[in-house]
Amino acid sequence: MCARDLKSTNGFLLSDFKYLMAYSIPLTALIGFYLGGYWLFTTPFYIFVIIPIVEFLLTRYGIDELETHRAEKGIHWLFDLMLYLNILIVFGLLIYSLTKIVSFEFMSIEFLGSLLSLGLVLASNGINVAHELCHRTNTPERILGKFLLIPSLYMHFYLEHNYGHHLKVATKEDPVTAKYNEPVYSFWISAIIGELFGAIEIQKNMLSRKNISFFSVYNDMFWYVIIQLSYILLIFILFGIKGLTFCLLAALFSVLLFESVNYIEHYGLLRKKLSSGRYERVQERHSWNSNHIFGRIVLYELTRHSDHHRIAETEYQNLKSINNSPQLPFGYPTSILLSFVPFLWFKIMNPRVPKDMYELSFKK
Repeated sequence: MCARDLKSTNGFLLSDFKYLMAYSIPLTALIGFYLGGYWLFTTPFYIFVIIPIVEFLLTRYGIDELETHRAEKGIHWLFDLMLYLNILIVFGLLIYSLTKIVSFEFMSIEFLGSLLSLGLVLASNGINVAHELCHRTNTPERILGKFLLIPSLYMHFYLEHNYGHHLKVATKEDPVTAKYNEPVYSFWISAIIGELFGAIEIQKNMLSRKNISFFSVYNDMFWYVIIQLSYILLIFILFGIKGLTFCLLAALFSVLLFESVNYIEHYGLLRKKLSSGRYERVQERHSWNSNHIFGRIVLYELTRHSDHHRIAETEYQNLKSINNSPQLPFGYPTSILLSFVPFLWFKIMNPRVPKDMYELSFKK
């Protein structure tokens, strides 16, 4: 009998608790902040060394194939609670790290280690969890998602991602669909700028349809700016210029990490434009899938991205691995590292891009 068949008395599957592993990333950061010194690099070492090694071994011995997806709909409150706890974890670690870095020399080894650790937590347990919550259909959860985006200064992500990316994915109009042979470094710039202006345009169109001026209290973008500026001001008042610099750099690092995730999720994949001028509907083949078990669990199944784009509101515990979608040869941490060396990324990934999409890349 496999683990997913074992039930506790209250109806939970014992394997449901595997998502507690998502807390392993902030736990390594907490250990680093507490012990100090080179321990502050525990989190990047864990994500970019330990997890890739574990995933390699699990894949080699076929353990990734032991579990596919949850056969029954997950019990909501347990899975939701595991998401909500990230709010306390992210902001708790943020405050704890700020109390630590005030004693470090500016841009010292300790400062750098703290910056990398916090940035990784903001990306994995902040933006990533916000992404899940912002796709929920009820307002309170969407608000919680936006709240988690504050430390990364990325609240406009909600607008552009939900109302832009999911409509334009796998087209040249989508700023977060990486083009064939596009290096991740230029993608960072085009994606960040494109998402910001895309969010502004989306908000403008939303208000216009209701005959409301862009310059009104109903403009969410204004509120995002006010909230994030208030956050920055509060950090400066409480922790000074060093604390402010630390938070701004951690926010930038978290955004670059998450945009690297966007890069590997849709690299080189394009939809055909029909004779009507519209694009073909989004299919599983328009996102890269990764079923490497360790990485997908710590990222709340983000790596099952093909199924996510099939039905965006599907809760993370119910996402499936789509076998006929393009498959990443590695898990997310390894793929991100690989993308940082463009010629290696192109050598490995370009042959995997479907031929028809490769041809679309060169059409105007």
